[in-house]
Formats: sequence, C-alpha cells, structure tokens
Amino acid sequence: MSSGLHDWHYQCGSCQYEKADLKPTINSSQAHDRINEAAREDGLRELRVRNFKALLGAIVKIKPMGGKLLDVGCAHGWFVEAAMKDFEVLGVEPDKAVYDVPAAKGLPVRQGFFPEVLLSSEKFDVIVFNDVIEHIPSVELVLQSCRARLNEGGVLVLNLPSSNGIFYRLSKVFAYIGKSGFFERLWQKGLPSPHVHYFNKGNLLSLLTHNGFDAVKSGNLPTLGLTGLYTRISYTGELGLISRSLVYCAVAAALPFLRLLPSDIIYVISKRR
Repeated sequence: MSSGLHDWHYQCGSCQYEKADLKPTINSSQAHDRINEAAREDGLRELRVRNFKALLGAIVKIKPMGGKLLDVGCAHGWFVEAAMKDFEVLGVEPDKAVYDVPAAKGLPVRQGFFPEVLLSSEKFDVIVFNDVIEHIPSVELVLQSCRARLNEGGVLVLNLPSSNGIFYRLSKVFAYIGKSGFFERLWQKGLPSPHVHYFNKGNLLSLLTHNGFDAVKSGNLPTLGLTGLYTRISYTGELGLISRSLVYCAVAAALPFLRLLPSDIIYVISKRR
C-alpha cells in the first residue's frame, strides 16, 4: 500500500485495492446528527428495492430450493422483505437507529454485529452483504466467519461499490485537482459508517479465492435512478439549495449516457469451497 489522495487514503499500485483509515461511529448520536435518515430512506428506496429484486433473482437460480438466508447489515429491511417469499430470512443490523425501522415493521431482524449477534448453532445456506462489506475493517475475519456459518454448498453474496465505476473515477479526478468533496462523499467520510475499502471485480475475486470461496456469478447493478435522486443528493445537508439543484440537473441530464459507462455497483455470488 502507498499513500493516496489524502492522509487517510491508501492504494495498492499492483491490484488497485484502496483502503481508508476512517473510523466507524455507529450508534453515536453526534454522527447521526449529520444525516436526515428519513430523507436517506426515501432517496434510496426505489433503486435499492429494484436492485435487490434483480439480485434475488440471481440467487434463486443458484439456490432454487431456498433455505436459510442471513442478511448482514439489513438496514431498513428491504432485502429481508424481498427474500422472505423464497427463503427463511434473518436480518442483522448493528446501528440501533436504523434497526428500529425494520423492527417496527415486525420483520425478522436482530440488533448487533456479525457474527457475535448469532447463536453458536446458527448456520445458513445464503449469507448476503448489500453495501456492507466495504464498511467492515476486518474483512478477512468476516469472510472466515462466513465460511464457518455457511452450510455445505452455502452461498456468499457481496453487493458493493466498485472502484472501476464512472462516478468513483470522476471523484478521483476532482480530488487530484483539489476538489475533494465528491471523493469524500463516496467514501462517506464523517458519516456513522464510512467506507474503509474500495474493491474492483478483479481484486475482490482474488480476496474471495484466498479465503475459500469460488465465484459462480458476477454482474453489475444500476447506480442511480431519477426517482429519489434529489433526496439522495440532499440527505446529508452538506450542499446548499443552488448546489443541490445544479448537481441534480447535471446528473439527471447525463443519466442516459451514464448507463452506458462502467457501473459503480458490482456483485459477486460465490460458493463455499
């Protein structure tokens, strides 16, 4: 690893893996004060639900008989809701403020960190991380815990941002010329659970292979949609009205073109070796 674009950012010149020395502050009220959680939920819901349905369709093709599914970092419970018709589902969420949302709906969720929140006897046929694995500092320990918690023939699903995506690449260009706001936003700097890793498909596959998993399917998911876009731009409150409006108009106008460029969201489905 060598120094990157900031004193907290590092990158590997060989495999292009990137990491950050940003510290999670989950369950800190001060960190949550920076987020309008209701606006965040509204801004993300439609795109996430659509992506989750597409991802679930790929999982069902690999595990058509269903089984027990664990959704790690289940957030508002959208994937839990989508998966319940095909699997026996448990969601776990470490952030108390976020956990309260699916719990209030009566969804099968548990508050705590993976794997400590699980009973010693609990094992699963599918373990899913939707926009979660990039937030976890000890990623190799978590992958080893996944191997231990998967049944024979079990499947691990990672859905995460890609460092090869067009938005991430643009953010690095801006950071190089001293405009780091976009770059810091994609790393979620200052938020309760910042990113501490950025992978691309190549180094992610190497990481999985090294930790006893064989990829069986991978693909891309849409990064943005028009519905909820303005709310998504606004939920941290860091931009003024004029800036939010300009960013919204620019992104909305560019959406048809952006869909032709490398996606900022990738997924990999792998089997426990």
